[in-house]
Amino acid sequence: MSQEINIQPNMLSWAIDRAGYQLDEFAQKFPKILDWLNGEKKPTVKQLEDFSHRVHLPFGYLFLPEPPVEKIPIPFFRTGKAAATKVSLNVLETLRLLKHRQDWLSEYLREIEEDPLPFVGKFGLQNPPEEIAADIRATLKLSPDWASHFPNWSLAKAHLAQKIEDLGIVISFNSVVQNNNHRKIEPQEVRGFVLVDEFVPFLFVNAADSKAAQMFTMAHELAHVWTGQSAAFDSRMMLPADDPMEKLCDQTAAELLVPSQYFLDFWSETPQIAAAARHFKVSEIVAARRALDLGLIDKNNFFGFYNNFMSRHFERKSNAAGGGDFYLTQKVRLGLPFLTRLNQALKSGKILHREVYQLTGLKGDTFHNVTQKIL
Repeated sequence: MSQEINIQPNMLSWAIDRAGYQLDEFAQKFPKILDWLNGEKKPTVKQLEDFSHRVHLPFGYLFLPEPPVEKIPIPFFRTGKAAATKVSLNVLETLRLLKHRQDWLSEYLREIEEDPLPFVGKFGLQNPPEEIAADIRATLKLSPDWASHFPNWSLAKAHLAQKIEDLGIVISFNSVVQNNNHRKIEPQEVRGFVLVDEFVPFLFVNAADSKAAQMFTMAHELAHVWTGQSAAFDSRMMLPADDPMEKLCDQTAAELLVPSQYFLDFWSETPQIAAAARHFKVSEIVAARRALDLGLIDKNNFFGFYNNFMSRHFERKSNAAGGGDFYLTQKVRLGLPFLTRLNQALKSGKILHREVYQLTGLKGDTFHNVTQKIL
């Protein structure tokens, strides 16, 4: 007979809540939990292992006398509000996973005596957004009207992402926890986050978000790199949180994508959001947001436009969120600079295969096959 285990009911309730379930919802899939909570039965080791797997909790945590305090490792900003104190487990695990990758890569770059990136933390709150945007543009080797030279938005976005990664910044386009397509990360909770490090900043862009928002998220995260502040954000209606640094990064992102003087010159001839979006190769949302920033439309007009646009044009990014070409999916989820350095370290014996699996979730020969196809 299997040995039964004594577990504190508060640990079971905490684990369920931590995983994002309501008790009634969870009990429908795992009915024995009600007997455990009311003390009628005790779980066996095997049952408890099954439970820990379902709530995505390390098995040993269940034996703690009290739930541990799990802090968000970086400020998490909500539009119009102060920093949040709690996020979903899927977001928290993704933050931790990317921080784990960053810690390894940053240490590796120090070990091989790479220089720190000179632009990280170069500016602060005292600098105007126009100055920061100009420096980002110069570092990326982009002209002020760079996007207008591309025939379509998708090519412009791909060009910007490549320019960012060429600097040694890692971008992860994803919308699930690692490669688990059953554990989604909703854009309504987080559009993106940035982990600032002087050797290798990491950017996360929610690939399930609309294309309009992804471009702005990249620009916003770059502003955080240049100001040296890690942060996560939801940017609802593409507006910042009530925080001075968030507002600065938001203004910098807008200036980076659509420089104010270029936009004003265009608007004086053609005061139309759709036309401005086509000219600057940005989404209509970004063009409308720029018109709002520059006082060309008011907030009521912007919110009305935003809601109408999103109801008509909300898109899901399929190739990065799952499906499509497996190898290209891994490239956008892991980031080319990270894959390149990881492969380099593996070949030189500075990392073991099991550590590569822990960092990427790619088992056996899969990592080798991915690098063969991509690098």
